[in-house]
Amino acid sequence: MKMETEKRILELDKVVYEYSNKYQTVKAVNEISYDFQKGRFYAIVGKSGSGKTTLLSLLAGLDVPKEGAVSYMGKPTKDMDRDRYRREDVAVIYQDFNLFPLLTVVENVMYPLQLKGMNEKQAMHIASEKINAVGMDENFYKRFPSMLSGGEQQRIAIARALASGAQIILADEPTGNLDTENGNNIIDILKKLAHDDGYCVIVVTHDLGISADADEVLNMRDGKLII
Repeated sequence: MKMETEKRILELDKVVYEYSNKYQTVKAVNEISYDFQKGRFYAIVGKSGSGKTTLLSLLAGLDVPKEGAVSYMGKPTKDMDRDRYRREDVAVIYQDFNLFPLLTVVENVMYPLQLKGMNEKQAMHIASEKINAVGMDENFYKRFPSMLSGGEQQRIAIARALASGAQIILADEPTGNLDTENGNNIIDILKKLAHDDGYCVIVVTHDLGISADADEVLNMRDGKLII
């Protein structure tokens, strides 16, 4: 029990999030409780409108629950500096990669480090390590995103997430714009990050391949979690 507690990094406690207009109120997330651990690879699945993207936004600290709490290392996100949380503790990977088009590959990966005030030489060293960690080398450093394939762009997006130093990696349909082979490569990288390097990896997906490889599959339906 103590070991499991030590691995726990992100907790949901009766989390509720509502969208309201003058006609109705919709509970996109409805009293969800769950604990996420380091070293585990999670898949959140469900139909469009089930609430899974809203849940990912709450985990990322882009918003806070209307009721309940999302807690990182025991502290609710509503009580912390969420800008710092997003810079240092959690990294998000998107379906459309979200790389800066006017920055080179290595500059994209250096960006979160320089945002923290790290000097250029040290940032370059760490960025190079992270790019190598996703199976790419110095031949790619000076290329721009438009010169990369979709699979290569997603690898760089993952490298940038690693460079941030975050221990939680959230991914929103990370294989959605990729062919089967590149999608499988991205799944392998994310799974390795969880199992070999101890990251907490949480993926929102429609990809059955990710679901099959996940340690835990969380099904969402009408804002509720069906495990």
